[in-house]
Amino acid sequence: MQDQGVKKTPDDILKRIQEENIKFVDLKFIDLVGKWHHLTLPVSNVKHSLFEKGVGFDGSSCSGFTSLEAGDLNVIPDPETAFIDDFYEIPSLSFICDIVEADTLKPFKRDPRGVAKRAEKYLKESGIADESHWMPELEFYVFDSVRYSSEPYDFGFGVDSLEAHWNSPEERTEPWIKHKGGYHAIYPSDSLHNLRAEICVALEKAGVAVRYHHHEVGGAGQAEIELALSPGLVKCADKVIISKYVIRNVCFKRGKSVTFMPKPIFDEPGSGLHFHQKLHKNGKNIFYCSGGYFDLSDEATHYIAGLGTHGPSVMAFTNPSTNSYRRLVEGYEAPTRFFFSVANRSSAIRIPKSAVSEDQKRIEFRMPDATCNPYLAVSAMLMAGLDGIKRKISPAKFGPLDKNLFELPPREQRRFLPIPSSFENSLDSLESDNEYLKQESVFDEELIDVWKEIKIKNEIIPLKIRTHPYEIELYYDL
Repeated sequence: MQDQGVKKTPDDILKRIQEENIKFVDLKFIDLVGKWHHLTLPVSNVKHSLFEKGVGFDGSSCSGFTSLEAGDLNVIPDPETAFIDDFYEIPSLSFICDIVEADTLKPFKRDPRGVAKRAEKYLKESGIADESHWMPELEFYVFDSVRYSSEPYDFGFGVDSLEAHWNSPEERTEPWIKHKGGYHAIYPSDSLHNLRAEICVALEKAGVAVRYHHHEVGGAGQAEIELALSPGLVKCADKVIISKYVIRNVCFKRGKSVTFMPKPIFDEPGSGLHFHQKLHKNGKNIFYCSGGYFDLSDEATHYIAGLGTHGPSVMAFTNPSTNSYRRLVEGYEAPTRFFFSVANRSSAIRIPKSAVSEDQKRIEFRMPDATCNPYLAVSAMLMAGLDGIKRKISPAKFGPLDKNLFELPPREQRRFLPIPSSFENSLDSLESDNEYLKQESVFDEELIDVWKEIKIKNEIIPLKIRTHPYEIELYYDL
């Protein structure tokens, strides 16, 4: 793979194709729920017109896009996203694409990348700031095997990790990790170090800068790769989706199975996708003000208040799976109420204690997980925070709280707004609280309605009507 952003124009791309003996161009695009798709063209079909008109595909076959009787859409590659895809055997140059209407070539309103572009435009036109900076933390589990069945008469799943505590018989010589004992485990107990390093090399070659990687708390193969803080809402989401692609493919190549599910194993720590964020105007970080709470500006605390106020509906996009809410429970450093604090990992919004300089000052929203569509997630967070700044929402009811929430008496805990108890509850919140998202049509009513319909029909209802394996233990012999 090569650095993203090196080649920025169609002429540069055509020249690169010749110089690097590229045989295929691969066009990648994301559907509404966050799955990546692709189609591939031989380079003989790659001309300037590809970057102006794109190429057609059937939108009715992609979740949340078009109907069968009006399915045609086009994808147009973004030259700045070009990278060599090392996972293909024949030299191929990949692009992330924007989606447009097939006839008019106008932006398709339900294109998630288009939502993020509109959010970025709204930020600049608001006058509040002209640039947002983001730093995602990707957490995931790497398993040596996975099996599942979802038949009416045979249901359940199982995963295995060679470094997990349950694989520790007396005759074993390889080290293992204790239950919940994986945080910053060292090699050779951290058997995934070389795999993560290989992933990071592939990410860097794809133009995704990495801050660091390490073993996470989960002893059964939990890992974290933190990306570098960088400007740009759309670029942040691009990097998240590329990162998931690279992680999956490197693990597949090494005979491993990876999952970004928030809670794949009961009684093991869940996996989040925390987003550090800050706003700049004229090159200055507007979240910094000497003398405020931990040197946070009024803009920063109003932004926090916006995230807290709209948090339940934001979570319809940042935590958009039924499994998301199995992670957000007490006892696992996962947030359960909306409040902010310095260095407090029980808070929904954390102020990193190490971020002391003007340039470093930022907040970390700890709710999201990687089942989200990153374009919709970052857009929803930004719109909530900007609404807090525009309306000068008071941060008073969101803290700060510099204590462990879970050690407070229940009455004190109830001072703070609870997170939704289920995905269905967060969708209910989205139904009643969405005007902040619809400013300047960043999100529109149709997209929000389709999002709710898909999630209820395809995820919530099917799960509701299925027997759970634990119900066998509870009720089989009653």
